[in-house]
Amino acid sequence: MAAAGHVPVLSELDERSRQIFGQIVETFVETGEPVGSRTLSRRLSVSLSPATIRNVMADLEDLGLLYAPHTSAGRLPTEEGLRLFVSGLLELGGLAPHEREQIESHVSASGKSLDEALREATALLSGLSRCAGLVLAPKVDDSLKHIEFVPLGPGRALVVMVTGNGLVENRVLEVPQGLPPSALAEATNYLNARLAGRTLDEARLAIQSELDQHRTRLDELAARVVKAGIATWSGGDRRGELIVRGQSHLLADVTALEDLERIRGLFEALETREQVLRILDLVNTAEGVQIFIGAENALFSVSGCSLIVAPYLNSREEIVGAIGVIGPTRINYRRIIPLVDYTSKVISRMIG
Repeated sequence: MAAAGHVPVLSELDERSRQIFGQIVETFVETGEPVGSRTLSRRLSVSLSPATIRNVMADLEDLGLLYAPHTSAGRLPTEEGLRLFVSGLLELGGLAPHEREQIESHVSASGKSLDEALREATALLSGLSRCAGLVLAPKVDDSLKHIEFVPLGPGRALVVMVTGNGLVENRVLEVPQGLPPSALAEATNYLNARLAGRTLDEARLAIQSELDQHRTRLDELAARVVKAGIATWSGGDRRGELIVRGQSHLLADVTALEDLERIRGLFEALETREQVLRILDLVNTAEGVQIFIGAENALFSVSGCSLIVAPYLNSREEIVGAIGVIGPTRINYRRIIPLVDYTSKVISRMIG
């Protein structure tokens, strides 16, 4: 076996070993079953006897890249083996034009709020990958640069909020019937005059105090609009929202009871708020798509799953959230990495 703490590298494999190892991983991703020497001898592009293949497989097992789940069974890649394959041997596929169009049309369609676009993106990624889609919606920024009320029709108005980190949020408010446009304009001017140089909490407290003590010249209707407006940003968890779609895909290949329990454990972990920060931390330290296989990430070590995740950015190239896919360790890395990468770029373009 490989020495404790030793991480195999590609330079330790000759060309024949790379071909055999790569084919084992490819076949495992395709079937989920242990791969034997006879299967490999039929699939390899070079002619090798089953005995020669078995010798190479034994060497790969000694390096910690393969293991035998049962006596006299074929071999499966270890998590270290999958990492080596993804890092050094994987050739990424490309997205088909219709997939690009589908992502563009679902995510960046005009008229959608950021929240709607992120939910669409998560569901779409789940459907295209046949895995669970995950998105971390942006953290609420500590400041607002601008707020504006726009009439939508009887009893409804749109509040447009531009945050300090450059995101634009649109939310629909219920307002008094027959509210004149002048009341919305008055509420807009009043709030913007009190946002400058203040955090959200400071602005909210100052405005609420003025309203409670009647130290404002706002008329009653405008004051009601202001109260509704500050309610849209004063609640909620500032750490962001974790949205997961398509968890059922993770159960598709589960047959053993212990596998089912591991997946249930993953679902429970995703429900805890601490995971929101952990997932964002995964992408805050690096650019582009990040891949975490099994025990490389504490969140997925028990469930035997992998996470492919990419950040999305605002107009200042700052990371504001993350989107990705959770699947079994035999996830189709070649297909899904480009899917996640392209989706994150479309979201970044939308909010930039």
